[in-house]
Amino acid sequence: MGPAAGSVRARYLVYFQYLGTEFNGVAAIRGSQRAIGVQNYLEEAAKRLNSVVPVKFTISSRTDAGVHALSNAAHLDVQRRSGQPPFSPEVLAEALNAHLRHPAIRVLQAFRVPIDFHARHAATSRTYLYRLATGCHRPDQLSVFERNRCWALRAGCLDVEAMQEAAQHLLGTHDFSAFQSAGSPVTSSVRTLRRASVSPDLGSPFVLPQENRLQFWNLEFESQSFLYRQVRRMTAVLVAVGLGALMPAQVKVILESRDPLGRHQTRVAPAHGLFLKSVQYGSLGGNPACVQQESQGPGGKEAPTRLDKKSPAAPKSRQPGVRGLLPLGP
Repeated sequence: MGPAAGSVRARYLVYFQYLGTEFNGVAAIRGSQRAIGVQNYLEEAAKRLNSVVPVKFTISSRTDAGVHALSNAAHLDVQRRSGQPPFSPEVLAEALNAHLRHPAIRVLQAFRVPIDFHARHAATSRTYLYRLATGCHRPDQLSVFERNRCWALRAGCLDVEAMQEAAQHLLGTHDFSAFQSAGSPVTSSVRTLRRASVSPDLGSPFVLPQENRLQFWNLEFESQSFLYRQVRRMTAVLVAVGLGALMPAQVKVILESRDPLGRHQTRVAPAHGLFLKSVQYGSLGGNPACVQQESQGPGGKEAPTRLDKKSPAAPKSRQPGVRGLLPLGP
């Protein structure tokens, strides 16, 4: 049986974050009880929206098991019964959070978008952050609050200037085959790396003063899209440069080799140090805090974003709160 006649299908862009430690990646795992993805929990929560058609999340950026996201994005369609207005983005986000059954996932914000909007294809920029810690000679020397959130290196220091020099060879448009892991379905390995930076972190708030031997570092990479494990493989090579195992000029040689099985480029940085920092969509941006500012006009009043221009206007009916809208489950 098809959707109810007269029902309206509304598409939303949702920003969400998660700690990836307990998940087998962001993508849903079908038919398995032992492995589960972030998407499984999001779609389970979305069942409580009582959509006429089951809600499916189309994820912007897939992340591996153990990888975290400060802000990932997805689009979803919600089709309410005839006579019921579309949810406001605020109610949708609140409802999803109310029914999420895992504390390591949070919906940040939602936006109404045109029905042909695609969260993966429409993204204009993605930024990844990789966190390093130096001076950690044993695993127990790292704060329990930082475990699974950075790559702890035994070395007491890194040659950051050499890493920065090496990173310059990666900037621009290249064939990044040398930094691609097997298993990617893409037809082209050419990508444009807009930014690759290495900088000291101001310091973790979870490190005690007497633990000043630890130093934290941030590596950031920005591109419209990345190859499978490209960021983790680039990070591993830059760390090898920082440790003196490679010279900066060798990074250019590795890149131009286009050989993913070469001696040095088979290294892959651990998943737990990687964070998807932002996904941007043209003028809408990728930082929910910035998006909120952009969607407000003078005096803090709501103004439509550019993505809303093609969206049908929602009926001017009062939107009930989450408790008045959805039954709260056990």
